[in-house]
Amino acid sequence: MPRIITLTVNPAIDKSTTVNGIMPNTKLRCTEPTFDAGGGGINVSRAIYKLGGSSLCSYFAGGAAGTYLKKLLDEQHIEQSVILTKGSTRENLAVTDTSTNQQYRFGMPGPQIQEVEWQNALKQLEVLLHKGDYLVASGKLPPNIPDDFYAKISQVAEKKEALFILDTSGEALMKAAKSKIYMLKPNLAKLGALCGIASITDLNLKSLATQFLKNHNCQILVVSLGPKGALLATRKEMVQVPAPVVHQKSTIGAGDSMVAGMVMSLIWGKSLADMVSYGVACGTAATMHHGTQLCSKDDADKLYDWIKDQKPTIETS
Repeated sequence: MPRIITLTVNPAIDKSTTVNGIMPNTKLRCTEPTFDAGGGGINVSRAIYKLGGSSLCSYFAGGAAGTYLKKLLDEQHIEQSVILTKGSTRENLAVTDTSTNQQYRFGMPGPQIQEVEWQNALKQLEVLLHKGDYLVASGKLPPNIPDDFYAKISQVAEKKEALFILDTSGEALMKAAKSKIYMLKPNLAKLGALCGIASITDLNLKSLATQFLKNHNCQILVVSLGPKGALLATRKEMVQVPAPVVHQKSTIGAGDSMVAGMVMSLIWGKSLADMVSYGVACGTAATMHHGTQLCSKDDADKLYDWIKDQKPTIETS
């Protein structure tokens, strides 16, 4: 059985609270906050656990916040491999205004990562990865890590014959896309950046996905379409998967829940079309909960059944 290893280079402690009305220049009375371990890969590991799977969660951590982060993950029974940093782990804040049901999210930049620290991450993966393992890297790069860091990660995965799954943005995405990637999960804006186009419509989405796969060493492209679901594109097939309409309470961790659902589907041996369908179900399920609770398996399974009933069209080439 292959293992799942997640990598988080810019983790966070996510603090969530609610307030009845947000206004400037006044003291706002918030409810008791909740604290969750956060950051792309960490959220993927947490969602995998909620779906009944297991993973090894590798991440940078430093300071008192880093110690608390490990404690939070210990409480959730997440297996961990910590890369220590001098800088302290960041803390984010999400505030929901209950009078409007609007959520305000404040994300901090993260600590400066020293070269010896990100080099340690590469060395750690050399030891952890084995043939056939899935390596999931999710999230933006923190300050001071080179833009080609994920490209370096791809080289390690290729050397160890592991399957690299990436969800990131910005220059890190542009550099990594030139490397060997098993599965890439951009949204429309990110795919547009990769293809050098300002905006993408329904009319040119599939042709751009085909063009991207033709010009890059990527086996599977999954384009997240938000409330419209997702597009699966490979060199052999293309599938557009719809998303069910639900009452959204928070979008935090929806993309990471989607990735968790997809990698678990791969572990379970599902087809690629079913993989994306379950990923969309998990991503949608995450939006049904407040704060950073991510998806629940019961919700995801019910939404997956709905998606399957829609019979997404599979186009083959």
